[in-house]
Amino acid sequence: MRPLPQLRDVNSDQQIHGLEETVTIDRDTASRLGITPSQIDTALCDAFGQRQISTIYRRLNQYHVVLEVDPRFKNTPDSLRTVYLIAQGKEVPLASFVHFGAANTPLAVNHQGQFPSVTISFNLGPGVALGDATHAIEEAKRELRFPATIHGSFAGSAAAFQDSLSSEPRLIVAALLAVSIVLGILYESYIHPITILSTLPSAGTGALLTLLLFRMDLDVISLIGIILLIGIVKKNAIMMIDFALEQEPLGKSSADSIHEAALLRFRPIMMTTSAALLCALPLAVGRGMGSELRRPPGIAIIGGLLVSHVLTLYTTPVVYLYLDKLQSWLMLPLPGRSREKHKKPVPVFTD
Repeated sequence: MRPLPQLRDVNSDQQIHGLEETVTIDRDTASRLGITPSQIDTALCDAFGQRQISTIYRRLNQYHVVLEVDPRFKNTPDSLRTVYLIAQGKEVPLASFVHFGAANTPLAVNHQGQFPSVTISFNLGPGVALGDATHAIEEAKRELRFPATIHGSFAGSAAAFQDSLSSEPRLIVAALLAVSIVLGILYESYIHPITILSTLPSAGTGALLTLLLFRMDLDVISLIGIILLIGIVKKNAIMMIDFALEQEPLGKSSADSIHEAALLRFRPIMMTTSAALLCALPLAVGRGMGSELRRPPGIAIIGGLLVSHVLTLYTTPVVYLYLDKLQSWLMLPLPGRSREKHKKPVPVFTD
């Protein structure tokens, strides 16, 4: 990972360069001498393990008796050669049936759950997004071809980033579903909510283009701005569709109704869009502490409102007309039924 240009200060908490002295038992020689592994273990514990062998009781206190060799004889690995065991009534040196050797050993073994683990930490390079860094790490991990017994996963900020990526589609779908349900209840129709939601692609495109223009990442904070944008931009279509639906019962066609709605609702749409832009402007241009959290949603909202305001005045009437034709086609009567039930009522005004 150190050669990757996206990463800086790559470090690991693995400390494997500690020294240890290994004791390898020659079991054939030990068995000929009548020495068992438990006797060897007991002798080493008595010499270097500080084993408590007794307790001295006095009237006012008690003292633990700890068995160990003189500290002068246990400061070096060669002290193991001075250990003797009793075998067949004679003192036998430990070195006569045991081999010694130096090796490296971990100073500490970290665990994650029940498994030993190693944590690799890193910083991001200048101008590098966390998503690019995690992608580079995944590519490096695939090149290493880890065996099935080794598992790698992200932690900390990288894990939170991946969790946010996995939940982003669900958040957007949940927001769209909630808006669709509310609009469906309001208009008592399945068609008009689709017309209103048709303004969202232009808003999302504007938000993404603005984030790219200012070289900002699509992170969790930016996603919050896009979700806020879903609730703001649909007001343009609501204003036009409300007016068009009020005009159709008066005998006007769908084309005339939506055209008049686009003309007469232009000023309210301009006023509400301008108000929303001015409200998001302090977020986008603000400085000081916490500005890195306020700027992405502000820029996303401003970019989405600008693009959606320009496009929805032209796309919403077109979508409305096509979906109105679809609704009329779906409401055609079946053979043998009267068509009078499917005609829109036209009010008659009398004095």
